[in-house]
Parts: sequence; C-alpha cells; structure tokens
Amino acid sequence: MLEHLLTEQPNPAAEGLDARPTEEILRVMNCEDHHAPEAVARAIPAIARAVDVIVERLRAGGRLFYIGAGTSGRLGVLDAAECPPTFGVSPEQVQGIIAGGEGALARATEAREDDPAMGARDLTARGFAAGDVLVGIAASGRTPYVLGAAAEARRLGAATIGICCTPDSELRPAVDIPIELLVGPEIVAGSTRLKAGTATKLTLNMLSTAAMIRLGHVYGNLMVNVQPRNEKLRDRARRIIARAAGVNAARAAELLEASGGAVKVAIVMARLGMDRAQAEARLAARGGRVSEALHG
Repeated sequence: MLEHLLTEQPNPAAEGLDARPTEEILRVMNCEDHHAPEAVARAIPAIARAVDVIVERLRAGGRLFYIGAGTSGRLGVLDAAECPPTFGVSPEQVQGIIAGGEGALARATEAREDDPAMGARDLTARGFAAGDVLVGIAASGRTPYVLGAAAEARRLGAATIGICCTPDSELRPAVDIPIELLVGPEIVAGSTRLKAGTATKLTLNMLSTAAMIRLGHVYGNLMVNVQPRNEKLRDRARRIIARAAGVNAARAAELLEASGGAVKVAIVMARLGMDRAQAEARLAARGGRVSEALHG
C-alpha cells in the first residue's frame, strides 16, 4: 500500500550500507542530508504564503496549532514549546498536538496515527476554532490522524497548511497551502526521522520565526520579547538592551530592572528618555513594535 511513496523507496546511494566502514556511513549520511535544505529552498514560495496566513490569523487573535504523529508530531510540539521563551508569546498562542498525547513524546505510540477521528477529537479538545490556523505534519502525506484533523479544521472554516515529503499526496488537496519537501528516499528506507525530519524542522523554524518577526517580536535581529526567567536569559536581555539602546552593561541592567524585566520597554525608555509607563503606552499604541515606537 505504501510502496509507491517517495519516502519508502530504497536509496541507491546507500546500497550495502551495513557492510561499509563507519566513516563511509557517516559521509553518505552527510551527503544525503544536504538534500534537506535544498528541498526547503524549493518550497519557500509556499512557506511564505503559509507565514502570511499565520500572521494574519495571529494578529486577529487566532492561534497556531501543529499536529502530527511520531517524529512529525514531536517536531511540531518542539517548535511550539520554544515559542514562549523565545518570543514571549503565551503557550496557548502556539500549540503542538501529537497522536498519543504527551506520553508519545518519549515513547513511540504509532498505532494512534491510523485513526482520523482521533485527530479531529484531539484538535477540538483544544478548543480549535475558525479563527485559528492548523499545520498538519505528515512526511508520508497520508497519515490518517493528520488528515482527520485537517478535515475537521476545514469544516470549521479555519486556515489549513500541510507539510509532507511526498509529491501529490493525500494531504495536498486536504489543505489550503501544501508545503512539499521532496528530499528523496532515506538512507534507511522509510526512516523519515532522517532527511524528512530535518527538512520538516527547518520549515517549522521558518514558519514560527518569520511569523514572530512579522508580528514585531524581533527588533532588527534581536530577541526583544525574551522572557528573562533565569540567569542565562537575564544576561541575554541585558546584552540586547545594551546593543539596541547604545548603553553600557551597568545601565542596561538598571533599565531591565526599571522596566519590570520587559526588554522592549527598557529599549524605548533608554532611546526616548521615557519612564516605564510612558514607554509601555507608546509600545501599546504601536502594536508592540519597537521600530515603530522609536521612529513612528
């Protein structure tokens, strides 16, 4: 049933791999891994359309959901989990759903992926609504769990995006924006945690990071919405303030304290000579965008 899928095909470059010396195995892997960023590059027009949709929905108060099974689900949950500490958004704004729930993050429960109704139920259990956007992730492009969730999202009138690593898959017509990452056969046939997983991770990086940049959570290339909840992040916050405001380390530390730990506020305070309340009000009036607060 799956023999026609690109991700299930044997890779000629890896013939007799088990009999090769270790270094040669690694060189084959490394050579094949180069196909992942190449596949992502070919998909950038579709990824850009997806980012624009995500930005539109999040600006309007919607949320971003990733859903997948196995490796695909784990990658989605990982990207969602990184958004709050990196961009200062709430855990509810970007969510990851994996077939089998949290237990599947550490222990494979791939049998769950065969149930499309469960995909729909897991999505609606999170309160998924028409104003949200779903990114269904399935390397094979045929995972029933993901297809069921995509169908439910469409029924609700939400925006739908699909990431797969096979051409003309079942996922393609099931979503508004299909993203096809054609990395080719894996060196271990069917093991999509390899090139397919790498290409998927690169694409998720693009979706969330570009969307957050467009939403104003980055100033220049600085992580100005970082939440300084430990010493490493406090140090990063101080360095960001020093760089963006043109002040020394001691002054940056003072500003971070005076701003209540809000890097954006500290930058506006320093650059415009405002107190905390004034800086907060200016940022709020400009959608939280530092560049507009400083120059608008």
